[in-house]
Amino acid sequence: MARDIIRTPNAPSPPPTYSQAVRAAGLVFVSGTGPLDPVTGKIVGDTIQEQTRQCLENVSAILKAAGTSLERVVSATVILLEETDFAGMNEEWMKWFPANPPARQGAKLPVRIPGMKVSIAAIAEA
Repeated sequence: MARDIIRTPNAPSPPPTYSQAVRAAGLVFVSGTGPLDPVTGKIVGDTIQEQTRQCLENVSAILKAAGTSLERVVSATVILLEETDFAGMNEEWMKWFPANPPARQGAKLPVRIPGMKVSIAAIAEA
């Protein structure tokens, strides 16, 4: 099975241990993407809503580079630092997925990166 590595300068560069996304089997698998500015690499936003928005902007840019979009996301994983941010994350999430949202699961951030509250991974139809 063929697989394509997806990379765009319009989203934060990942460390050398993984790709921004991989397209395979008719799907695009987007790695966990933090609320980083693609140019500066700095965290964008102080609130969970701002950081969720930046994560989704980054995921959207990666999907666009892969030839697809957020509208084709079938599953997402939202990883939060604090459970208390769940409601605020959902508030922003609903602006991006107001109808027919993708399947979703949550988890807790396994490491603390100063200032980072959320990371989002996604799987979309190619």
